[in-house]
Amino acid sequence: MDFKNFSISIIRTLSSLPYSDDLSIIRKQIIQSATFVAANYRAVSRARSEKEKFAKISIVVEEIDETQLWLKIIEELEYVNPEKILYLKTECEELVKVMTKYKFKLSQI
Repeated sequence: MDFKNFSISIIRTLSSLPYSDDLSIIRKQIIQSATFVAANYRAVSRARSEKEKFAKISIVVEEIDETQLWLKIIEELEYVNPEKILYLKTECEELVKVMTKYKFKLSQI
């Protein structure tokens, strides 16, 4: 999955959740972190240096990790059926693994 589609999947999944004050805050945080993943990964391809590329990949890893945390929170608070977000959680885990490896590779340059 590309990062844009990952963000869109998050937004679509969350749009079906009910509205409440606390859930609205959490929804905003998840959407923000998921879209930051896509935006910063896109910026990697436009980086002017390896140092800048490393910085952007570092942000991508942090934002995926944050998205993962928020997904776990809405699951534990029982705002969403765990099966409904299993795919997203699995995708987060895979993205963290891949981007962490990429980040490590860049750090060796």
